[in-house]
Amino acid sequence: MPRFSPEPAYQHGTPAHTAVVLINLGSPEAPTAPALRRYLKEFLSDPRVVEFPRPLWWMILNGIILNIRPKKSAAKYAAVWTPDGSPLKAHTERQAKLLAGHLGESGHRVKVAWAMRYGAPSVSEVLSRLKAEGASRILLVPMYPQYAASTTATALDAACAWLSRTRNQPEIRSIRNFHDDEGYLAALEQRVRAHWQTNGLPGADTRLLISFHGLPRRSLDLGDPYHCECRKTGRLLAERLNLQPGQYEVSFQSRFGRAEWLQPYTSATLEAMAKSGVRRVDVICPGFVADCLETLEEIALEGKATFLGAGGREYHYIPALNEEPRWIEALARLVDRHLQGWPTRDLPNPESLQESARRARALGAPT
Repeated sequence: MPRFSPEPAYQHGTPAHTAVVLINLGSPEAPTAPALRRYLKEFLSDPRVVEFPRPLWWMILNGIILNIRPKKSAAKYAAVWTPDGSPLKAHTERQAKLLAGHLGESGHRVKVAWAMRYGAPSVSEVLSRLKAEGASRILLVPMYPQYAASTTATALDAACAWLSRTRNQPEIRSIRNFHDDEGYLAALEQRVRAHWQTNGLPGADTRLLISFHGLPRRSLDLGDPYHCECRKTGRLLAERLNLQPGQYEVSFQSRFGRAEWLQPYTSATLEAMAKSGVRRVDVICPGFVADCLETLEEIALEGKATFLGAGGREYHYIPALNEEPRWIEALARLVDRHLQGWPTRDLPNPESLQESARRARALGAPT
């Protein structure tokens, strides 16, 4: 088997162009047990996702997890599945189209594509297609505001693996994180304020819960910056909303297994809030820029059941940024900054340059 992938056909004089690739986590192809088994096997086999001795983990994964979890996960996906398929895929595709429009309106001539780290379309599939279409400069945009080895890093691992098999490599850039980006935070603030305008301003018995995806506590001890970046996002968002410490909390969801994970846990926090007399809770998940299983099922449905079951009276999930115009504008500005120095804008034709110089001379200006 050849070490390098075949190079696409090339004709001299073919113009090179720039591409932008949004990379998100991924979804199964369908809300069925077989589809979930394939998806979970790829996802949970990634050593970035599960840092466990590989031989032992292989036995646990293939002997236990993949025989039990797919059916349960399929039922959860079925509860949030849409006519367009997976919510995460549908939102990511729409975000890519809207981003392309914004960049085009600002003068950029780039192709915008999207890929999934697990499932389809894969990172390698999308990069190969863009290269075949003439992309010689590619900006990778992992859609994770807060950097983590198990999200951002593994997305870049997939791109680097593709590069290692590529003879004629394109120029690659990547965005590491945007947890404190002004545009991103402004979009989150607008999302919360719009929710308050519709559902009423928070009272003394109301809390804003800012919930992030959880990671094993060990990741923090090993030097992963994710916990700190989540905390910073939560603090900056609360400051923009003029909230005092007692009016909001930051928590972490999606605990898996028996090991300690980042705390406080979202489910335990919701239960404690209800039992302490909090009547209403509004929950936002800033770590997800597109709604997915973890927001629509775990937070919107399971979280609500937990809070109301513990005595709470009113529960609201604030949707992810999705296709919110302010978020798409912020994403376009973020991408624009990382495209600096690459020739992505239309160059004036020589005749127009000559005409500009002639007019300048006529006005007595230096040319």
